[in-house]
Amino acid sequence: GKLVAHLNEIDDTAHRRMELLTRQMQERQGINGALKAHDQMVWVGAMNNIRNAAEEIVLSELIYC
Repeated sequence: GKLVAHLNEIDDTAHRRMELLTRQMQERQGINGALKAHDQMVWVGAMNNIRNAAEEIVLSELIYC
């Protein structure tokens, strides 16, 4: 019974960390709704890069440790 609870806790923590990192990176890089309205393809590319970077950080901090 402890394994499922532990895995759920890790999953929740990873999702919260992804959201936080993504939001912080967006703010630092100036990726916002105005950019999305002005040039959607640039916004999509930037968001993909941010998500990939955040995922690598979360995986190294929480999963691969």
